[in-house]
Amino acid sequence: MIRSPHAWALEQNDRRTVFAWGIEATMFAESRPFHVAQHRLPAWKAVLPIGGHARLFQAGRPTVAAPGLIVPPQLAHSCAATSPYLTLFIDPWLLPSCPGPIPLCAREVRRSLAALGATDSDGPGTVVDLAAGYAELRMLAGRPASLDPRVAHAVGLCTLRDPNMPIASIADEIGLSAPRLRALVRQDVGITLARLRRWGRLRNAIAGLPGTTAALAAATAGFADQAHLTRTARDLIGRTPASL
Repeated sequence: MIRSPHAWALEQNDRRTVFAWGIEATMFAESRPFHVAQHRLPAWKAVLPIGGHARLFQAGRPTVAAPGLIVPPQLAHSCAATSPYLTLFIDPWLLPSCPGPIPLCAREVRRSLAALGATDSDGPGTVVDLAAGYAELRMLAGRPASLDPRVAHAVGLCTLRDPNMPIASIADEIGLSAPRLRALVRQDVGITLARLRRWGRLRNAIAGLPGTTAALAAATAGFADQAHLTRTARDLIGRTPASL
């Protein structure tokens, strides 16, 4: 059993994939090496290879290679894992801002995997403790600053509870104009509310992929069509829904 309100695990041929989504983090894990194309994710990403290395590529900069990596939000990059791996996605306000990737040593990766309960050397496990994994990453990256309560309510709605709720309605609910709300979110989080909402919709779509078509998952999550979902996935996570 996966300790997460939204989770799935699939096995196909020699590949196992696991998805889990909770309040503190979202996880995607794969039982084989993988490379993702350039993307800009509006969330933190911790790449935790199981026995291998993570590599991060940025245009015009040297490759960063380490046993694990924490990548800050909105960094345009591509990355790869040389072994089975587990990736944690953390919403941007849950860790302090950082200008570049944070390399992790092998001991820090092992501690993070142990906190999650995912130490199987053959690939990702199906039992994860996302709260413990997030707590371990916060020890490595630091404690974030507190959000304005109005901003916290708005970003929670857009990313976790109701990504399809109109921004004007969210602003009315907390007693602000829509332009003022957008400005506050950009100031406190550093990312636009519209982009955060796209991330929330994408997470909803991925959570619903098994057992349905990509077109239906896209419609249920609030995308215009399957092509819109595919474009968003490429932009935010560097891969298509089909590759998941």
